[in-house]
Amino acid sequence: MLAGLPAAAAAFAVLAGLVHVYIFVLESLLWTTPRTRATFGTTERDADTTRDLAYNQGFYNLFLGIGAIAGVALAQADDAAVGAAGVGVMLFATASMVAAALVLVLRAPAMARAALVQGLAPLLAIALAVAL
Repeated sequence: MLAGLPAAAAAFAVLAGLVHVYIFVLESLLWTTPRTRATFGTTERDADTTRDLAYNQGFYNLFLGIGAIAGVALAQADDAAVGAAGVGVMLFATASMVAAALVLVLRAPAMARAALVQGLAPLLAIALAVAL
């Protein structure tokens, strides 16, 4: 256990963070490449048109990923207050990820698989963290 954070919760939070860092790479750095266009089901024209929006959205994902991972790192602190703050940061970041996945699937049910990829690990991290 990491200062009140079960190891399994920490592992799922870090996994969620890494997934969101990967999404950042796709959206902000590789958006117009053929492989990324195929992953997101966009045409070359659509990718060019939405490039700036995807770039910005990618950074949101990066910040959430960093938040989840940094929260886990802070949760390991020897100082109880810092550890508790780390758990809070991790919970906020992962809850935001879950909320974004819900928005995605509610707005575009055909994107359920993407929502699952984006939302399952953070949901498990939250469930395991609060199930103490």
